[in-house]
Amino acid sequence: MSNFSDPTECTNFFKTLLQFRTVSAEGPTTGAYRNCVQWLDMQCKSIGLSTKICEPVPNKPILIATLLGTQPELPCVILNSHYDVVPAMEEHWHSDPFTPVEKDGKIYARGTQDMKCVCAQYVLAMSRLIAANTTFKRTIHLTFVPDEETGGLHGMGEFLKHQDFQDLGPVGVALDEGLANTKQGEYTVFYGERAPMWVLVTAQGPTGHGSRFVPNTAVEKLMHVANQAMEYRQQQEKRLGYPGEIAGCKHCDALKLGDVTTVNLTMIQGGVSGDGGKTWALNVIPTEFQAGFDIRVPVTMPIEAFKAMMDKWCEQEGVSWEFAAWSGSERITDHHFSSTDRDESIWWQTFEDTCMALGMNITPAIFPAGTDSRFLRQTGIPAFGFSPMSGTEVMLHEHNEYLEVDIFLHGITLYESIIDKLANVSQEDESRGQKKQKK
Repeated sequence: MSNFSDPTECTNFFKTLLQFRTVSAEGPTTGAYRNCVQWLDMQCKSIGLSTKICEPVPNKPILIATLLGTQPELPCVILNSHYDVVPAMEEHWHSDPFTPVEKDGKIYARGTQDMKCVCAQYVLAMSRLIAANTTFKRTIHLTFVPDEETGGLHGMGEFLKHQDFQDLGPVGVALDEGLANTKQGEYTVFYGERAPMWVLVTAQGPTGHGSRFVPNTAVEKLMHVANQAMEYRQQQEKRLGYPGEIAGCKHCDALKLGDVTTVNLTMIQGGVSGDGGKTWALNVIPTEFQAGFDIRVPVTMPIEAFKAMMDKWCEQEGVSWEFAAWSGSERITDHHFSSTDRDESIWWQTFEDTCMALGMNITPAIFPAGTDSRFLRQTGIPAFGFSPMSGTEVMLHEHNEYLEVDIFLHGITLYESIIDKLANVSQEDESRGQKKQKK
């Protein structure tokens, strides 16, 4: 068994995990997903966890690593993380993104912040707790899932429907990923998130010679929608920084990214080609154009209001919109939150008290993007998004993504205390909170 009290061994563990090329677009076919899960499985067994691998979707394995509590009938604690990462544009990196490089106290590699750091910290924190003979009232499950970066539909989305998830029993609380906080000593904890709406807008119109003024072409119609979307985008961007009282935001004193709607045109396609896109008939007006949008809807905007907005943008004849079939956005019908009321939620109270005792300043917030937490919250499970990265530049999905070694190591220590306290919440304290919530 490795000595995970040694900082060098902890760092080497992290670097090894980073070497698996678990890019969500390729991991299932290259075998990287399976190789990564098998390695994590071996590591979890070596520290004393029992493990099980399930595969609700072929070639997309999920690892469950478990430490049984002394009172296993109590609702369990889930420590969730995703092992997949986004692609890296290698030409923009100063080193191979899947060969971790340690330089000036930083580790550079794809996934350092999003979110293999947390995958590793869970395992390393548990190894130290087990080595110290720490006992827990509640059973702890570490879950390592794929495909979060493509919306989570084939990862956590399918896992929740699988018998192996049901067999975990009732869940008291779950932890998942968060974001770095640039201020020293400050940490952000996310209790909800904006709804990710990935939509396709299709416009159809007449064809004709490219030298003519053909009216109502598909691209004209599509541009009309795009212009409305970009105008709305500018309006939302201007709202950032205004006091919440003025803007009508009840979740914070000043608007942050999680409190406004972001709109980005991320795909556009159309044209007439006879050779699969190698060349184009630029003198022919296409009969169809399509655009893809990434829209993140804040908790202050009901989902039905979002749909009404899309209907209005696409009300012109020959224009329609739909959710991208692979995104799972059509399943989102409402916003879901985890309570941060100390009287209602023993989980939030315990988390906050533990952080305060550790000298951490924490701020509850709405996550600006999307995580697997939303699937958990939809089932009624309290879930908090937290990545222990203070005084750290937000680098997820960026070129030359990195995490400072000291920040990574300190995060292991923080998780030791947080896991210990959450997994030892008594049945009496949990019941008291539930009664207050019902009132």
